[in-house]
Amino acid sequence: MSKSHGDIHPMSPPRPRTKRPRDIDSQVPPTSSGTSSHCQTSSTPTSTSTYSSASTPIAYDHPITESFEDYHHDIYNTDTPPAGTTMPDSSQLLICTACGTQFDTEDALLLRRCRICDDPRQFVPPTGQAFTTLSALRSSPQKYTNKRKPFFKDDRFWSIWTEPKIAIGQRAILIKTELGNVLWDCITFLDDETRNWINEQGGLAAIVISHPHYYSTHLEWAEAFDCPVYLSWEDKEWLNRLDRLGKARCFIEGKEEEIEIGGEKSGVVALKLGGHFPGSLCVLAFGRLLVADTIVTVPAGLGDWSAGPHGTEDGRPKDSNSYSFMWSIPNIIPLSPPEIQGMWDVLESHEFTSTHGAFVGTEVSDGYGGSNKSVKERVLESMQIQVRSMGWKDHKLLKEEIIL
Repeated sequence: MSKSHGDIHPMSPPRPRTKRPRDIDSQVPPTSSGTSSHCQTSSTPTSTSTYSSASTPIAYDHPITESFEDYHHDIYNTDTPPAGTTMPDSSQLLICTACGTQFDTEDALLLRRCRICDDPRQFVPPTGQAFTTLSALRSSPQKYTNKRKPFFKDDRFWSIWTEPKIAIGQRAILIKTELGNVLWDCITFLDDETRNWINEQGGLAAIVISHPHYYSTHLEWAEAFDCPVYLSWEDKEWLNRLDRLGKARCFIEGKEEEIEIGGEKSGVVALKLGGHFPGSLCVLAFGRLLVADTIVTVPAGLGDWSAGPHGTEDGRPKDSNSYSFMWSIPNIIPLSPPEIQGMWDVLESHEFTSTHGAFVGTEVSDGYGGSNKSVKERVLESMQIQVRSMGWKDHKLLKEEIIL
């Protein structure tokens, strides 16, 4: 059940700039092992949002305003704009060309660096830091277009991606349920054609985003489709836009959350595995695990030992990995065995027959590529390969097995 609380940007005197933000862990409220999320809406006495399930705002002992605004000051080198300030045209807000994150200013003199790319999990390209806008992308001679296609033999899932590639180049995945559509992850580019096509499919009832690298232009999407955006509580410090118009951001606090649409369970379950970011998510829907890069699908996982002139069924060699588990993907910094164990602890009790990564074509299913192992077995096998290769010969994860 989601609850609404007061506006995340109440009017207050500007705080002094800080070189280092306060410890975000001290602000995380107690959580239970069950479903738990909190949605923020505007600061009106009661929420009038069609997607809020509670009418009375609640207050936290540790307002998320504090962590958000401290970070906000560090980046913009100026005071946070007053509460209630509206941007006349959000299509003019600056977007990092390297990661696709939209920021809360049009002024390139205020925004010289992208804090997402300055983090060790991401990078600034050799060409340097640069910014664009949605307006510039829409009118670019590059003629950016969002492509789409259904999953193989399952049109409940549609991949949506941009060509030519913008920033990281990830895909979003539209999930069709009987109650409404859920968008998994977000891409930066949103145009009228994409909006019209999604509305023809029934619009969006919710958006779920795996981690901050894909926050992109999520408030643009939320406003376009009048829907909430589900994010992990642990990663809220990486938000880069104030929600001035009161669109709901729902923060998932527990280890899993089944997305509700109209008060009913949708069958789309967000699983908080952590690792890449403390709140990194996967989504499980209809037996398919959408992993983004919480679990990284590697080239060996896409190899097909049943193809070619010498291909044979059951030809996949023993101890060949399918996935890796990374703190930084581009900078090749692996997760530690204890962190990988924590990911398995969340995933172990759930069943799935395929995985679908951050990019088009990163699909692995039971029996794929001449393997006699299930996808879930391949996930565990890959975890064990990584743990063993890091020298942890007696780690308890190496003793885990799946009983079929």
